[in-house]
Amino acid sequence: MLNSEILAVTARIRQRSATTRRKYLDRVHVAQATGPLRGGLGCTNLAHAFAASDMPDKLALRELRRANIAIVSSYNDMLSAHQPLERFPAILKRAAREAGAVAQFAGGVPAMCDGITQGQPGMELSLFSRDVIAMATAIALSHNVFDAVLCLGVCDKIVPGLLIGALQFGHLPAIFVPAGPMTSGLPNEEKAKVRQLYAQGKVGREALLEAEAQSYHGPGTCTFYGTANSNQMLMEVMGLHLPGAAFVHPNTPLRDALTAAAAKRAVEITALGAEYTPIAQVIDERAIVNGIVGLLATGGSTNHTIHLIAIARAAGIVIDWDDFSRLSAVVPLLAKVYPNGAADVNHFQAAGGMGVLIRELLAAGLLHADVTTVAGDGGLARYCEEPQLADGRLDWRHAPAKSLDEQVLRRYDQPFSADGGLKLLRGNLGRAVIKTSAVKPEYRRIEAPALVFDTQEALLAAFAKGLLRRDFVAIVRFQGPRANGMPELHKLTPALASLQDEGFRVALVTDGRMSGASGKVPAAIHVSPECLAGGPLLKVQDGDMMLLDADAGVLEIKVDAAILAARAAPKPDLGAGQWGMGRELFAAARMSVSDAEQGATSFDWDVPDANELP
Repeated sequence: MLNSEILAVTARIRQRSATTRRKYLDRVHVAQATGPLRGGLGCTNLAHAFAASDMPDKLALRELRRANIAIVSSYNDMLSAHQPLERFPAILKRAAREAGAVAQFAGGVPAMCDGITQGQPGMELSLFSRDVIAMATAIALSHNVFDAVLCLGVCDKIVPGLLIGALQFGHLPAIFVPAGPMTSGLPNEEKAKVRQLYAQGKVGREALLEAEAQSYHGPGTCTFYGTANSNQMLMEVMGLHLPGAAFVHPNTPLRDALTAAAAKRAVEITALGAEYTPIAQVIDERAIVNGIVGLLATGGSTNHTIHLIAIARAAGIVIDWDDFSRLSAVVPLLAKVYPNGAADVNHFQAAGGMGVLIRELLAAGLLHADVTTVAGDGGLARYCEEPQLADGRLDWRHAPAKSLDEQVLRRYDQPFSADGGLKLLRGNLGRAVIKTSAVKPEYRRIEAPALVFDTQEALLAAFAKGLLRRDFVAIVRFQGPRANGMPELHKLTPALASLQDEGFRVALVTDGRMSGASGKVPAAIHVSPECLAGGPLLKVQDGDMMLLDADAGVLEIKVDAAILAARAAPKPDLGAGQWGMGRELFAAARMSVSDAEQGATSFDWDVPDANELP
């Protein structure tokens, strides 16, 4: 039996999305065709499409009977999470041939790392890179010669961008092919301690660099539970991975077997196979709700309060932060992975991983089981299984009957907390979200004077001068998508956390983002409307009393409304942040971007039906 609130929220989303979802599905229907899609090309077009192929593939593509599978990849060899993808195209092509099809590398998409750009000018391109990736995915698929797509990506904006792009080709089946996490290095809590000591000036740069290098030390995704690993959880709980694919290490026989199996399964679910499963059929209102539930149950990245909204809208589905908040009230926290606990994602996998998690959520009636997935019959129950190699052959077995480590992963009736640890904040400053799963209960309510900063550098400079050793609420404004692309402000975490550890009551309020790895300090983020759009946060002044109450869902300035309205709005000096490191190329995106609760996207989803055009 499904939880009544799951049913109610799903119904609310379905009703709200009726018109936009119908328009989306109508467009998908128009794009569907009988036979290989390349069959609609002229001879010149088709000859270009296979000119460089080797002879067996060329003959297969020419005869117009076999499926052609697109590979769209975020490979680069600088970023640890994406470096393993270098080997994947050869594995996928070989597997497609074995399945009687062809796979072609359709295109690459950019992949930038927030871990490298954190606190740097390049971070101001990060959020917009999601939309660039979506457009690059569309360009890769625009040749209209493919019958399915394999999306290779891992990290923060890459997976949402690939998914948004793939959804514009909703008539195509799509399977996401992950690379897996790196092996465990220096424990995350030890790394965090060294960062705080460095912020306090107690250790030098060499000690900090050594700690970071021991933590990020090899191929694969960073092992904390930030946006990258939240992406992998989402692709699994939304039915776009093969079951159990998320957290298998790269460059292992099991990972290679799963990669090959993804290509073979893609062939089976094309319109030429017996189990046609277009991505528009997989991503519906139920899958979106399942994604939100998975995010809440694992204490996942706050970035997905933006990305999931954009992903849903790409499929004609309209969600908002009220949906997240209502679901959070009934979804228990079942996983404790850093920053919510000491364990890393490898410990989560060893405890039973996604198979145990999904089975617990299904047993609690918190997931829609009757969804379409790329795995075929069985709905989401197939994802209670985990892959294994037996005598060199890949098959699936039931995940462990219970968690193998209840300090990391628990039963639905013995959770770490009764709610999902994500709250909507409302008040006279607008709407914001806060992640409470990593914040101790005693820090979730703070009433203190505001200290206002226009940049994160200004806050860190005040910290370095010893000016912040007091109770305060840091207001960091002009960090929204219109102002500067909404960079993550994770660089502030060590300084604020060290003040909190000293006993001061501190919090952060911003129209910017925090990293998916943040959470120790209470942070009201994504404040909307943003300051550059005239949001009330713009008028906060030093010394104003602020109330942030995560438990009650309140974000307020304790200033009379008439006084606040009479204050002049300060003029931001954004000039230096509009150029350099490629930022000038994104001026149009900054001007057209929607607010955070609409997905912070530069796309206009309100495309009229053909019969509505003048």
